[in-house]
Amino acid sequence: MAECSLNLLLKKLTQEDDNLLSRVPADTEYICYELESMKSLFRVADAMEETSDTSLNSWLKAVIDIVYDMEDALDRFKLHLARDHGNGFYASLRKATRCINSLEARRRIASEMQKIRSRVADIVGSHRSYSMKNDIMAKDLNYTNSSSHLPKPRQTPSSIEEDNLVGIDGAKNRLINWLVRGESDREVVSVVGMGGLGKSTLARIVYDDAEVKKHFKLRAWITVSQSFKIEDLLKDLIQQLFRVPNKSAGHFEMVSEGEDKVKLITAINEFLRQRRYLIVLDDVWDTYAFDAFVRALPRNNFGSRILLTTRIVTVAAMKSPEKVYALNPLSPEDSWTLFCKKTFKNNSCPPHLEDVSEKILHKCEGLPLAIVTVSGVLAAKDQNRIDQWDMIHRTLGCNDSLMNLRSVLSLSYIDLPHYLKPCLLYFSVFPQDSLIKTSRLIRLWIAEGFVNEREGMTLEEVAEAYLTELIKRNLVQLVKATIDGRVKTCRIHELLHEIVISKARDQDFITIVNTQSKIWHGKFRRISLHDTIPNMQHIASQRLRSLLMFWAGDSLSPVFHSAFNQSRLLNVLDLEGAPLKEFPKEIVSLSLLKYLSLRNTKVNSMPRSIGKLQNLETLDLKHANVTELPDEILKLGKLRHLLVYRYEISSAYEIYTKNGFKPPALIGSQLKSLQKLCFVEVDQGGSLMQELAKLHNLRRLGIVKLKEKDGMALCSSIEKLMNLRALSITSMDESEIIDLESLSTPPRFLQRLYLAGRLQKLPDWIPSLESLVKVVLKWSKLSDDPIVSLQCLPGLVHLDLVQAYNAKELRFQHKGFQKLKSLGLNKLEKLEEIMVEKGAMPCLEKLIVQSCHSLQKVPVGIQHLVELKLVEFINMPIELIMKMDPNGEHGDYWKVEHVPEVHFSYWNNGNWDSFSLNSFRDDKHYGQSSHKNHY
Repeated sequence: MAECSLNLLLKKLTQEDDNLLSRVPADTEYICYELESMKSLFRVADAMEETSDTSLNSWLKAVIDIVYDMEDALDRFKLHLARDHGNGFYASLRKATRCINSLEARRRIASEMQKIRSRVADIVGSHRSYSMKNDIMAKDLNYTNSSSHLPKPRQTPSSIEEDNLVGIDGAKNRLINWLVRGESDREVVSVVGMGGLGKSTLARIVYDDAEVKKHFKLRAWITVSQSFKIEDLLKDLIQQLFRVPNKSAGHFEMVSEGEDKVKLITAINEFLRQRRYLIVLDDVWDTYAFDAFVRALPRNNFGSRILLTTRIVTVAAMKSPEKVYALNPLSPEDSWTLFCKKTFKNNSCPPHLEDVSEKILHKCEGLPLAIVTVSGVLAAKDQNRIDQWDMIHRTLGCNDSLMNLRSVLSLSYIDLPHYLKPCLLYFSVFPQDSLIKTSRLIRLWIAEGFVNEREGMTLEEVAEAYLTELIKRNLVQLVKATIDGRVKTCRIHELLHEIVISKARDQDFITIVNTQSKIWHGKFRRISLHDTIPNMQHIASQRLRSLLMFWAGDSLSPVFHSAFNQSRLLNVLDLEGAPLKEFPKEIVSLSLLKYLSLRNTKVNSMPRSIGKLQNLETLDLKHANVTELPDEILKLGKLRHLLVYRYEISSAYEIYTKNGFKPPALIGSQLKSLQKLCFVEVDQGGSLMQELAKLHNLRRLGIVKLKEKDGMALCSSIEKLMNLRALSITSMDESEIIDLESLSTPPRFLQRLYLAGRLQKLPDWIPSLESLVKVVLKWSKLSDDPIVSLQCLPGLVHLDLVQAYNAKELRFQHKGFQKLKSLGLNKLEKLEEIMVEKGAMPCLEKLIVQSCHSLQKVPVGIQHLVELKLVEFINMPIELIMKMDPNGEHGDYWKVEHVPEVHFSYWNNGNWDSFSLNSFRDDKHYGQSSHKNHY
């Protein structure tokens, strides 16, 4: 974290817009030079943060304090530079006095920099002594960030005992089948999952299986871990293969380390060349570790196998992605079985402990190591003392008896490159069990300065790459993804969440305030409020950079607003869901603010003074009541994300209507940094269209209230937005025509297209967009079949047709829609029959048919859709139920025995009645309907 904090400071000094380095005293350059020279030791300290070297930790905290104090001084100076802008007579007076004030500000920051320089000089000597002490480690770290090169002073904790695993038969059988059967070429089989899932134990069970032993006469188990030396691993392999005792391995020790490694590799390769072997590489952390070792293992045609375990998806999939077994957490049933087995010695749980036991298990979230570890603690507790069990539940993430578990989960954090550590720590901001929206998380990371620029990529794209890496490392769990693979929501394991909170507090990264909070840290830079508003004097802090609120109450104390006056250095203010009816006027004094969210509030207008927030990059007013922005918004030249819209449910069967905002007239001329603009009301006329054409950085554009007469002007503008990835266009009403025929050169990288309005014909340019993955057509009422034009789109995975086609038949032709995974058909009122030819939609996983009241039967040829996992019929004629043949035994209507889930929902006296075909299969009757409100 020290390195990350320093990098943020250096970024602040060298950003082109601010150019602070040219305005601050020369002492600043000396300070930055000395801190930069300590980077190698920062990495050593990060790598050793689990050790008990208190003097090193104290030194590191002193460095971080200096970095923070320097950042504070620079931001106060920057705040001074941001004041007193304007025009007119009073602005001239301010300009006259600003020179005097500027001299005073420069004297003040010069004094602060001199004091900080003295502190830096004091720690330089300590730095040199630590660098000498850790010379080898520092050299390695200067050479590479790869943890594989770094000899770390810890060992991976032992794996779960074999008798502590339950529910592994399926995984065991799959792995054994991959190992003893299949191709004769050498193959790599991988087991991947987060720490504590029992990967090593599962591999050991497979390794010791009788069938595996019989099949592989030569076997060896190599534990790689984070701290490995390739020569030591090779010698270990030779001892296992040759059955040589450790004391007899002297002839492998060569004078030259390079010769040693080469000769060892050659010896192993020659020995295994004509033999079938199984080598387990346990706990592999990166591809370097694998590549360095696998050179010794020959490729032969005897059915040899390499079995590796890892926490990182990219490592698991690097050689044989089709032979990767992703080990998942235990099911609730298996978790309970394991818990009772270890806690109550195979006896059942006493009734008075069931409630607290279930709460404890909920925190373990199916992690076997967590269940086994906490069960060991609970087994020693008095079963009559429920209070002791409740205390374990409340302190599960930080209980001293669970240090082994904490150590296992912490290893993955410690192994992270420096730029990912703050991104993971940021999950501490969110309450436990939160499902976190990816778009929100990414915008927050950017505002916090965690995301580094990469050539050819936007900051948002880099942040997405960061999140993907955390997911592949099994530190972040993907909760919901779009059908085309974009991550929509994510979370982290509850125990990992508590460990992250602990680390964040230790490093003064954040303070969490909830109803149980009693301890405050004086130097925190971020504060997250969870359903409580504490004494606002605690919140008011000149060090505070971020304030986020997760609030479920009905009102806020009036003194809450006053805290902003004392927290002038805020960069992030997230008040999503706060009970606000008016825009807090104190916010406009936060001139360094980069991120402002008033999403899901009742704020209905923005003040003209919003123009003072000239560093703002995100303004999120989604689902607020704002419908118009003042012209002063045009002063926010750094704005990247402008979200001003809300959805409204219009009826039981209509999903939503979109309401946008009226933008200022010169939005394109002034807000050139915009990447996301949603949703703009364009019924003002052609001049606005010309302004939109100037927003060359736009990635996503949402338009509502389009009139037919403005179609040509809109097309002219869209042709200039070549970076566009998502385009949503909604007409004035259902009957208004969207005229997009004049668009001759559409944005070539367009991925998602939403058109809501009458179309005289499907635009000719749509089939030419090879990057399209999602198309939604609503209200189109086409007379020509859109399927013919859309079926050849090579990357299309999601298609929704809502009131889009007026015909009795919809035919999906052979070889059409080769990548389509999700198909929605809604309100096709004349549709009587759906035909699916063999070879059409071979990848389709989800089919939703809604409000197609003329449909006579289930799609003919549905049995050809072999990948289908879900079929839903919503608000469909009740007569269709009577034609159901769940097992496909009678007639041609319901041959859907291959589909795991088939649901049938319809509106009945103010409620949704829902039938599941699964129960019909089991019970051979129509079962009971249940009221559902989620449709």
